[in-house]
Amino acid sequence: MKVKGKTSTVNRTASPAPCDASVYCHDLDGWPRSWMGLEKDLPPGEALVVCFRPFIEHLANSGLSPQTVRQHVDNLWSLGGEIIRDLHYDPSLRKRTAERLLHDAVHQDGGPLVHNGSKEGQRSFDATCRKLHRFLSQTQH
Repeated sequence: MKVKGKTSTVNRTASPAPCDASVYCHDLDGWPRSWMGLEKDLPPGEALVVCFRPFIEHLANSGLSPQTVRQHVDNLWSLGGEIIRDLHYDPSLRKRTAERLLHDAVHQDGGPLVHNGSKEGQRSFDATCRKLHRFLSQTQH
């Protein structure tokens, strides 16, 4: 006698493993040195990387294409450089936390002007800054 088993309805497709920031930026820990003009730029640069990491992980797990995530990561690198550059023009900014510097730099309309950037590059950069602004606004509450 043959016994029919019940057909399983369990979806056995493996869900993708969560990605971490290192998948999209192997040199993330080197960013502060790449932005550095003076040795005193390292601490704020390192603190910015700490602020960027959760957002990069969010992007990596958001379903965006790898190319789009990489573009946002490249724009974050540019944002960090612009923030560190601002510290040279206004030394009083060095008293602010990295979180405050980041919140002051990005807003719902975009971010700071990119030094020597094209219009197309600025549009991409602003899109990343808007996305980062939304992320920071949502994670604060």
